[in-house]
Amino acid sequence: MSDATPVGSGVTLEPMRVEHVGEIMVLETELFGPEAWTEGMLRSELADPDSRHYVIAVGAGSVVGYAGLVAYDDEAHVLTVGVLPGWQGQGIGSALLADLLEAADARRVLLEVRADNAAAQRLYARYGFRPIGRRRGYYQPSGADAVVMARD
Repeated sequence: MSDATPVGSGVTLEPMRVEHVGEIMVLETELFGPEAWTEGMLRSELADPDSRHYVIAVGAGSVVGYAGLVAYDDEAHVLTVGVLPGWQGQGIGSALLADLLEAADARRVLLEVRADNAAAQRLYARYGFRPIGRRRGYYQPSGADAVVMARD
């Protein structure tokens, strides 16, 4: 990805950098509540650029979405995708996911998604992901199940 890729509606995608962590943590807490990643977890992810790919969506001068991926030799895992509620439905999540899949470099890609998040599951299905399993009680502290999805 170049430094800034236009998405539409005045939104651009940019590589996530350490200086974005504070703003990302506000979004992370708003989107995922008690299941949010910690600042330390996010900083650790960004410290490994050889296998991690993180991107942000910027609209109206602030971060409105973000996504991350870990890529190994034979497969990749979508680790997170989040878009602020007021910005959902504008193609931002789709643009973030497309960026991750391009970075995955045609490997098998896996992800976990909350079993009760039908909108995210529909997004993933549009990109060729299919359910392959379920992880009971995966999300903590809520105990919500995760649907495991794969794209070959």
